[in-house]
Amino acid sequence: MGVKAMLPSYELGFYALVVTCAVLYSGSGIFEASRDSMNRKAFRDGIKPGWHYFGRKMDVADFEWVMWFTSFRNIIIFALSGHVLFAKICSMTVPQHRAVMYMIYGALAVLGSMGLVYLMIILSHCLLLYSVALAKQKWLCYVAGLCCLASFKVEPFGSWQSGFVTGAFDLQDVLFYGGCTFTIMRCMSFALESSQREEGIYSIFDLLKYNFYLPFFFFGPVMTFDQFHAQVSTRELRRKDDEMKSIRVNALLHVGAIVAVDVFFHFFYILTLPSDLKFVNRLSDWSLAGLAYSNLVYDWVKAAVMFGVTNTIARLDHLDPPQPPKCITMLYIFAETHFDRGINDWLCKYVYDHIGENHDNILRELVASTATFAITTLWLGPCEVVYIWSLFNCFGLNFELWVQKFFQLGPFAKLEAKLSGAMSRRIRAAFGAVNFWAIVLYNILALNSLEFALLVTKRLLVVGFPVSTLSIWFITYCGVQLIKERERILAIREEDKAKVE
Repeated sequence: MGVKAMLPSYELGFYALVVTCAVLYSGSGIFEASRDSMNRKAFRDGIKPGWHYFGRKMDVADFEWVMWFTSFRNIIIFALSGHVLFAKICSMTVPQHRAVMYMIYGALAVLGSMGLVYLMIILSHCLLLYSVALAKQKWLCYVAGLCCLASFKVEPFGSWQSGFVTGAFDLQDVLFYGGCTFTIMRCMSFALESSQREEGIYSIFDLLKYNFYLPFFFFGPVMTFDQFHAQVSTRELRRKDDEMKSIRVNALLHVGAIVAVDVFFHFFYILTLPSDLKFVNRLSDWSLAGLAYSNLVYDWVKAAVMFGVTNTIARLDHLDPPQPPKCITMLYIFAETHFDRGINDWLCKYVYDHIGENHDNILRELVASTATFAITTLWLGPCEVVYIWSLFNCFGLNFELWVQKFFQLGPFAKLEAKLSGAMSRRIRAAFGAVNFWAIVLYNILALNSLEFALLVTKRLLVVGFPVSTLSIWFITYCGVQLIKERERILAIREEDKAKVE
């Protein structure tokens, strides 16, 4: 109830005004803190010379982002541009064999960038999981796949395998573990899909074509085998109306996002500031809340850019890859919180939905979410922060169902039935505002540090109570109402579209 309820336009306008003013006020505090801390000794490693003519230095605390757009930029452009040209030639000349051509190009690119030993390690894991898939036993596929994943995420097995790869260059570790772990997830998808196939099993070449598709190899996203195999096996390559226009627009948006982040890092040091807790503790509650929220938004932008670039190339290859993650600004439900849509789709299909089914049984949901976050913990790399992050997010996911079941009980259901749709929406938005900040606080554990997460929690819920706590809650409530309004409009559009079809 209340999903499609409409609120007065003046009320929505008031909500938009409140959110805009709050964001500007919080942003001004972060800007002043960034300007004042530019030359602090504690920030020397995180802030480097930038735009001298503006008198600004740049936040370079994110190792991955800096490497992508400095020393590793040319390699990425060269490899992906080569793939685009190679794929275009194959699509025009031998469309029926394009998957094989993609595989050859991808394997050669991996060989050239990481060496023969690394390629052999990848192939050995592919061969192992292919052999397991021959048994057509799901439990065996899970056990073998998770053991292979643990061999890269648990010491000393990870260091032992990486020790075989000689040489040293920027992002070698990122490419090693990225390529290996994504390979294991793809091999598990292949094995599980093969175990469900009624007639025979897919060939080893199907697995290699799937795994060595270069745009997805090192950085993902993971595209489940059934989807990849069906799409890449299509011989008639036709584009939808205005598809190329959409691809060009998305490519320009990603370039714009990269430029915007570069500009942002010269004026807002959102990644370096949390490293000095003494300095951060002097910020206002509003600035601290904005700093925590900005870290989540940035991580979403980074994921959107990374997956957006590879997805654009995949769409040029006539594939329909997993969509970019949903922005944290549009989230107030734990079930929709993810920064990697491919991994999320993988987990939902093979673990979460498989165990939880329709997700209305409390016990089954607990088992499904526990299993999902156990695998996620292994995927991220077991450590104290990841354990805490998984525990809190698993609790949040289950707590949503508990609250939903509680308010579906007779007295509450009857009470809500007596309310108007607009009032029901307002009450739900009030609970959604609390959930929104639970998502923020739980996820900055993994993005920053446990100490920073505890500091933000203490300031917003204890030290800042009641003024800051209630003020930020009300502002978040206004934001959730704007999100609900967007969801309402999209739902109406979907209904109209379904009626037309």
